[in-house]
Amino acid sequence: MANSTLFTGASRYAADFHGLIERSVGIASLPLKQLQSVRSSLQAQSSALGQLQQAFEGLRSAIRGLENIKGAAGYTTAISNGAVLSASVGAGAMPGVWSVEVTSLGAWTSTLSKDGLPRVADPATESITTAASLTLWVNGESKEITPAARTLTALVQAINDAGFEVEASIVNVGTTGAPDYRLAIRSTKLAAVTIELEDGSGALLDTLAVGSAATYKVNGMARTLESDSRTVTLAPGLTITLLGTSEPGVATTVTVSRSTAALSSALSAFVTAYNSAVDELDAHRGKAGGALAGQSIVRTLTDALRELTRYDRGAGTLSTLTDLGLTFDDKGKLSLDPTALQNVSAQDWQQLTELLGTRSGEGFLGWASQVLDAVLGADSGTLTLATRSLRDEISAQDRRIEEEQERVDRIREDLAARISAADAMIAALEQQAIYITNLFESMRIAQRMYSS
Repeated sequence: MANSTLFTGASRYAADFHGLIERSVGIASLPLKQLQSVRSSLQAQSSALGQLQQAFEGLRSAIRGLENIKGAAGYTTAISNGAVLSASVGAGAMPGVWSVEVTSLGAWTSTLSKDGLPRVADPATESITTAASLTLWVNGESKEITPAARTLTALVQAINDAGFEVEASIVNVGTTGAPDYRLAIRSTKLAAVTIELEDGSGALLDTLAVGSAATYKVNGMARTLESDSRTVTLAPGLTITLLGTSEPGVATTVTVSRSTAALSSALSAFVTAYNSAVDELDAHRGKAGGALAGQSIVRTLTDALRELTRYDRGAGTLSTLTDLGLTFDDKGKLSLDPTALQNVSAQDWQQLTELLGTRSGEGFLGWASQVLDAVLGADSGTLTLATRSLRDEISAQDRRIEEEQERVDRIREDLAARISAADAMIAALEQQAIYITNLFESMRIAQRMYSS
């Protein structure tokens, strides 16, 4: 809202005129201030809904974390000798114990460009050959190699892009002050692989080492198994990485078991997320309640939280969340009883799996998904619709404020124009009054002079 500057010293009535305009505009602005106050209230409600949205999204994420414990996250691995191998679990893993004796880590076939080739001090500008095209042979299969430039760097890139199971790199066999960069090519599998590179004038590589397969024995088998990689699939969902060789006849034990720690962590995350949602809702209750105090959305979301925890499978030793060690306090907050959870972990894991179910099917996860979809659904979720409605209302309020502001500005401009005209008229009348007064004064003076 602009301030009037029409009467700053030009008239002795300037202060009166300015005050008149401001008082009139102030009265006219009362509806605008009311609209702005309503808009501030709507914005506060929108922010509150955003915080509730975040809290319920966190709760949904925590519930999805519960589903993960039925998969790889629900297992833990124990290795009797971590210097020999490591292990990881994935989809399809099952509890069990395996013994592995690593008899050989195997080796990769490795080659290096020959002595006597052009010495390369800068691989970005120089190469071991001046040929524009070369032939790469791997286990008798050939492919033409055409580097983008006649540099060692471009040659390495072209070899790696050829699609063979080899990898090329650059190695300095000289000194820092007098570098001698060479081309090194290594097989990507543990095996005896023939690798050759020719540029038309002859072979460019020397074989430094002939590769061999990694070998190991499983569960006391007499037969030795081979692998062309040090990463081995030991069982469905169970992968081991060979790190060292075993002492002769000494196997390393790999134990896969259900993880109480993973279950506890997932349930703790659920408890934290649930209580955060409760806190957000509690902030809008009572006399000092927040922006949503007294609104039905608070009751609706509170009912959704209560509905979430009412699930009862109705069968088996594990049928409700309480059976997992989850309890409520007098403020409606959840807590986790570690002792009860340990007792659960000692029972049949199948019971827990059936209690949890899946997000798209039966069980608590299916139940929770339906409850939260009713709150967070993209099309018809309670929070989604409330947020969208409030956003539309704020936009409409902004339009009303803009229109009201334009009306007030027009009133100001009209008053300023009218008073400016009045001020000009007063000034003109004052000039006329002065002229007439001076005229009469001149007549009186002339009359005195004539009389004398």
